[in-house]
Amino acid sequence: MSETRGRTREERSYLSYLKVERGLSINSIDAYSRDLSKLLDFLKGHSKSVTTATVQDLQQFIKELSEVGLERSSIARIISAIRGFYRYLLTERVVDLDPTESLELKTPRRQPPDVLNITEIELLLQQPDTSTKKGARDKAILEFLYATGARVSEVTTLTLSQLFLEERMVRLFGKGSKERIVPVGKVAVKYIDIYLITVRPLLLKSGKMTDAVFLNLERGTGLSRMTIWNIIQEYCQSAGIIKHITPHTLRHSFATHLLEGGADLRIVQELLGHADISTTEIYTHIDRSYLAEVHRRFHPRG
Repeated sequence: MSETRGRTREERSYLSYLKVERGLSINSIDAYSRDLSKLLDFLKGHSKSVTTATVQDLQQFIKELSEVGLERSSIARIISAIRGFYRYLLTERVVDLDPTESLELKTPRRQPPDVLNITEIELLLQQPDTSTKKGARDKAILEFLYATGARVSEVTTLTLSQLFLEERMVRLFGKGSKERIVPVGKVAVKYIDIYLITVRPLLLKSGKMTDAVFLNLERGTGLSRMTIWNIIQEYCQSAGIIKHITPHTLRHSFATHLLEGGADLRIVQELLGHADISTTEIYTHIDRSYLAEVHRRFHPRG
């Protein structure tokens, strides 16, 4: 989703309404603007506008938000913003129908997350050509995602000051800016070091300074969620992995492999930055399946 689109007339009018008539704070208006921008960027990319969008377009938009790893709570917030926007447009007679009225927002049954097994992870991590700038950067990103279980948003906002590579640690800021310290494996540290020393300085543009760790190859700015999603799709395809993989899949795989290796659930909760252990418990069924298979194969009465 592009981030270069200017605000539409409808968007400017709605944000003015939120400020003048509803008296919302600047921070709240900025949050509405960011959420609406995601929809408007999507519609522009599909040659649509708010006046021509259908419920099917909105359903596709929601699906794509999920595919790039956005949390359900964030998607629900965006949908709420969209509904308010369309109610305003209907009142102002900008649209004749509100497509959000028939928008299905079923809360999906909590299903076990898709994961890559260790062989698939190894295959995926072998794909980037580290002799190129792009490959060295992408290798560092993939290794970091799998080594830390970081959310994609935590990778796109990662700054140099958060890295403590000598100690093999990183400071991550999750939901609500909640801070946690996560170990980084020696393999990931190796490739992050290579990227920082040999590639990142080449990506910085003259006169532009940024603390972002992972940079865009052309612009020298931080990466978007969609860029990281595309990176993963590219290497999954070259690895011949046919599962539906998103950046969040590496987070799921990180947690699953820790549990399969015998890690305590509370430790995994801390590493993932889950406020409630019930969120982490979604992984325990995978761990139990693995244990059941081990029991079947190795127990005399299995």
